[in-house]
Amino acid sequence: MEEGKIATESEQVDVMSSEAQGRLKIGAPVAIVDIGSNSVRLVAYEGLSRSPTPIFNEKALCGLGRGVLATGLLPEDGILKAIEALKRFRVLCDIMDIDDVEVIATAAVRDAKNGKKFLTECSEIMRTEAQLISGKREAELSALGVAYGIHRPDGLVADLGGGSLELIAVKETGLGRGVTLPIGVISLQDRSGGNLKKAQKIIRSELHDLPQLKAAKGRAIYAIGGTWRALARLHMKQRGYPLHVMHNYVIPVRDAKDFASLVERVSTDTIDSIEAVSAARRPLIAYGALVLEELIKKCAPLDIVISALGVREGLLFERLSKSQLNQDPLIRAARDLNVLRSRSPEHCEELVAWTDRFISSTQFDETPDEKRLRHAACLLADIGWRAHPDYRGEQSLNIIANASFIGVDHPGRIFIALAVAYRHMGLGDDEISPRLRELATSRMLDRARILGGALRVAYLLTAAMPGVLKRTPMRCTKETLDIMIPKELTPLASDRVFNRLKSLARIIGRTPRLVIEN
Repeated sequence: MEEGKIATESEQVDVMSSEAQGRLKIGAPVAIVDIGSNSVRLVAYEGLSRSPTPIFNEKALCGLGRGVLATGLLPEDGILKAIEALKRFRVLCDIMDIDDVEVIATAAVRDAKNGKKFLTECSEIMRTEAQLISGKREAELSALGVAYGIHRPDGLVADLGGGSLELIAVKETGLGRGVTLPIGVISLQDRSGGNLKKAQKIIRSELHDLPQLKAAKGRAIYAIGGTWRALARLHMKQRGYPLHVMHNYVIPVRDAKDFASLVERVSTDTIDSIEAVSAARRPLIAYGALVLEELIKKCAPLDIVISALGVREGLLFERLSKSQLNQDPLIRAARDLNVLRSRSPEHCEELVAWTDRFISSTQFDETPDEKRLRHAACLLADIGWRAHPDYRGEQSLNIIANASFIGVDHPGRIFIALAVAYRHMGLGDDEISPRLRELATSRMLDRARILGGALRVAYLLTAAMPGVLKRTPMRCTKETLDIMIPKELTPLASDRVFNRLKSLARIIGRTPRLVIEN
């Protein structure tokens, strides 16, 4: 091209790769279409992965379950809305070049006399056989979503849909026996004729003497379903909660009970921040609150934990190999983002081993859970490098705090986000929201600052390139904090490196030293 000549659009395309660089090479994308009693939803995922990432997510509120208990039939208007949504979803899957599409239907279609006919039409539209899943299988799939989406879960999975409630115990990856009950929010509204007191009696009757409820006593209830997510969103808004991540959001049981009682008592439209909930879902919120309140009374759980993962992710997880399921989903997600956004993914992997040796030398008591969080922070330490230097810390903090990670609770997110933010911003707290810091314990804040200080030293030594950290270990003695520098790398021992080492040494109570090895 001649000097000073601007490239044409076609010439620019020739220079650049037409393949998206922001996507992982983990195989073909997959999609799941979930035909529920209240909504019909399409979720497309980047591929089969231990840490599944949605690339497209859309729902249509069709109300297929409305009136089924009274008439035995799916409503005509609901069918028309669902068919229209499915036609759109099929075209979207074609546009996204997704051949692997799984279609499932749950309670409303199970219970309706015309469900089989409707399912046949769904299969024709989607060009794949739509599966009608039983209540027991629905409970098991929901539990799989929790078992592999939340770090070491222990309690009762409760999946509240429009037509049914599924209950099943989970302890880590072990599942109990599931049960399905006809007390979804639409079913309750229909059965009670819109009377909340009558709905409460129905719920109490259905929950009476269920063995599954014993699984939650003194443990957690893992709440799944759009109505409970809407309740949690309202709770977040009213608290002024600093994160907008629904997965693993914890509501203390007393707070959950009081909040559910408030939602039942007052008109939905008068609730503060109700605009956060779609108008179509607002009439159903009180029924979801009733079910939650009765579960709390029956179970005496420790906490209510919101799970954004359920049946759809359960379907994905059961397709993974044993070796894939054994992966840590947080570390897998951190490694994926490292590959996509770091200057040198290998350097971030080296940070893991480098900080392992450093932490070991400090004699700090580090639990296995703290270690995995530190490893994740190392893998994510360079994801903000493309931003302007003044904003790298803020951008990294926001990406990590709000990322679609699974297998990590909110305090853990904040630890990782703060460690990387300190790496960019320095070890003070002036630029970091105090509301965010409140989500972590004092111990986590201290460890995040120490790790951030270590990362600051490492990046100044290496320019984010691999091969240097192995030759420049950092270690503690009882009195000193040393960086060992081989003779051939002596010019790296600059005042800037020493000043960062001094900042780190100050917060761990050591004297800094740059040691040149012969």
